[in-house]
Amino acid sequence: MNDECKMTNGPSRRFVLLLTLLLSSFVLHSSSFAQQGLKLQLVSEQSAIVPGQPFTVGLWLEHDRGYHTYWRFPGIVGVPTQMKWQLPRGWKAGELIYPEPERTLMFKIKAQGFDRDVMLRTEITPPANLKVGESVTLTGTASWMACGNSCHPGSMDLSLTLPVAATAELNTKWHKLLDAERARVEQRSDAWTSSASEKGDVITLVMKPVTSEARVSKSQREADKIIVFTEDGWFDTDKPQTVLRHADGSMTVTLIKADAYLGDQPPKTLRVILRNEEGWLSGGKLRCLQMAPRIQRGG
Repeated sequence: MNDECKMTNGPSRRFVLLLTLLLSSFVLHSSSFAQQGLKLQLVSEQSAIVPGQPFTVGLWLEHDRGYHTYWRFPGIVGVPTQMKWQLPRGWKAGELIYPEPERTLMFKIKAQGFDRDVMLRTEITPPANLKVGESVTLTGTASWMACGNSCHPGSMDLSLTLPVAATAELNTKWHKLLDAERARVEQRSDAWTSSASEKGDVITLVMKPVTSEARVSKSQREADKIIVFTEDGWFDTDKPQTVLRHADGSMTVTLIKADAYLGDQPPKTLRVILRNEEGWLSGGKLRCLQMAPRIQRGG
């Protein structure tokens, strides 16, 4: 692939999606790729493991200039970064948590990922019968796709060794980065309500402010900067999105259905995250608003 690739029609988009799925399967079953475009590191938020007490482990991704990786759902192209743990007996690992999505480009195709260096995180729960004074090594396999002018799937075994202690202090550097990512998580809000309808390939989302806490866009120019992300791939991340601001503060968002969908049947709800750099709540709070209105079809 190169910068001159053009994938704008239906068959080409389906080919891109199929290629992405094949690469995803390949990544998950191989661990011999060289790191290209990306540096990865396992880090701990605290200095030691306290028996029985959950703690946060981060997967720190540093991108080489011009490279990006992908969010938990990348859109119509890309492979999400993943972590498969091989923990000792009695240990538990939570899901891999991503900060809010950002728009990135795979060549000229709009996708959902990260151009910036990013910290993913997991909560690890150790057993209560650990002995203070010993050390424990946590291991797992990270897999990803890093794309720049070309794309490089990768997989690497990572490890983190920590002492077991009765108490633990926070690691200032990693705690600061992890806290910054926690602040970037998408959230729902009772300040806004939404409804969704579908006709042919067009999906319409209507958003309305319902409390004084809701911050409404001050102009159509501001509304034009809002980006809509999909959590399940029901709409096409590369097709045009329109956000129309109304005088009462409500907005009508128009999206286009994707050519291919991985679910067994059409979803009942429209799972979206709307990114507004000016914020969805008073004081500029809540940059990424999560919504899932039921989709009205037919009629």
